[in-house]
Amino acid sequence: MAYKKSSRLSQAALINQIMKKCSSMKTRQDYDDEGFPLDVPKGHFVVYVGQNRTRHVVPISILNHPDFQNLLQQAAEEFGFDHDMGLTIPCDEVVFESLISMLR
Repeated sequence: MAYKKSSRLSQAALINQIMKKCSSMKTRQDYDDEGFPLDVPKGHFVVYVGQNRTRHVVPISILNHPDFQNLLQQAAEEFGFDHDMGLTIPCDEVVFESLISMLR
């Protein structure tokens, strides 16, 4: 039986792209000398969700959860990681908030 190669990014590659994108947003004044947003606690990162691109600060610990991995894969396929808005999740905001509350 032949196995078909998956076009999905590996988990490590996806996380590396997220971290690279987050660290590349150092030009704004609301970032510290190391390039981290001043309003985001250590161990968290920012995503933008929904049609209105609402900003959410979420814990890094959810990156390994399979449901969140699916959202990241959808984000990679729909938006890629090369845009100015930051990490954008293609998900209804209510659904995202519900998922995040279950994962915390």
